[in-house]
Amino acid sequence: QVQLVESGGGLVQAGGSLRLSCAASGRTFSVYAMGWFRQAPGKEREFVAAINWDGGLTKYSDSVKDRFTISRDHDKITVYLLMNSLKPEDTAVYYCAADRESWSTSRSSDEYDYWGQGTQVTVSS
Repeated sequence: QVQLVESGGGLVQAGGSLRLSCAASGRTFSVYAMGWFRQAPGKEREFVAAINWDGGLTKYSDSVKDRFTISRDHDKITVYLLMNSLKPEDTAVYYCAADRESWSTSRSSDEYDYWGQGTQVTVSS
């Protein structure tokens, strides 16, 4: 069982930056692939970024590529999402998720086995 807790969300002006963190419990975290998803009001949950178990493979949605960076720290059993050049359309609740398939960087939320409770990111214009 893996428990995930996100933090780092908040209110930021357009063009600003935030770093989200997802702290995991459970000794098997290090072999899980991880992903970030987001859900804006009235919209479906969408893929943002993913990273495989050793950090060697990453994947991004076209809307955040070149602005967001996903990374992980095995010692701190934490995955991060650094978000630069934020836009109002980035406003959403951001969720981290764990996938038991170590090498996966899936865009599909159905592939993920564990989810955090989410953290709100609001970008003002």
